[in-house]
Amino acid sequence: MIKIRLRRVGAKKQPHYRVVVADARSPRDGRFIENIGHYHPREDPPAFTIREDRAIYWLQQGAQPTEAVVRMFDKLGTYKKLERVRAGESLDDILAEVVEAPVVIEEPVEPSAPEEVEEVPATEEIAEPITETSIEELGLSTRVLNSLTGAGIDTVQDMLNKLAEGTEEILSIPGLGQKSLDEIQEALRAQGFLE
Repeated sequence: MIKIRLRRVGAKKQPHYRVVVADARSPRDGRFIENIGHYHPREDPPAFTIREDRAIYWLQQGAQPTEAVVRMFDKLGTYKKLERVRAGESLDDILAEVVEAPVVIEEPVEPSAPEEVEEVPATEEIAEPITETSIEELGLSTRVLNSLTGAGIDTVQDMLNKLAEGTEEILSIPGLGQKSLDEIQEALRAQGFLE
């Protein structure tokens, strides 16, 4: 039987979970078929993200979600979308509705005097803020990820700040050595955070 369940990846007393599709016989943190989301219970309020297209695919294949995942699906309305897919609607159309939902402004905005706006040249790209990018998204090995989160490094910005202090600071973290440092730097370069 295939299950959709949570897989713990956080450090001691700092739980973070991945929403994975796995064989029911494999252990909680063992092998899995596909990672379809993340759950961060320590945030206020707890945050989660799920790739609904993959969740609906696995539900159609007969995967059984655990109680925690069912609650997430209920909040997202995944079961309603699944019923619409089963009724014959296109999954792409259903998921596009969420993206194209209009933004509702509750208070009318009064027009103000036009202000001078500094134009940005079209060739420059505006980088997305890296302060909130989780280090889990770098694709680091579990050992390195656990060592970093155990040292309080949860975001890419935290990692870059630590690197700015010097490589000795990274190497002083228990469980990390030169190979781990090389892996971290390579992952940061691959994502465009380092040159």
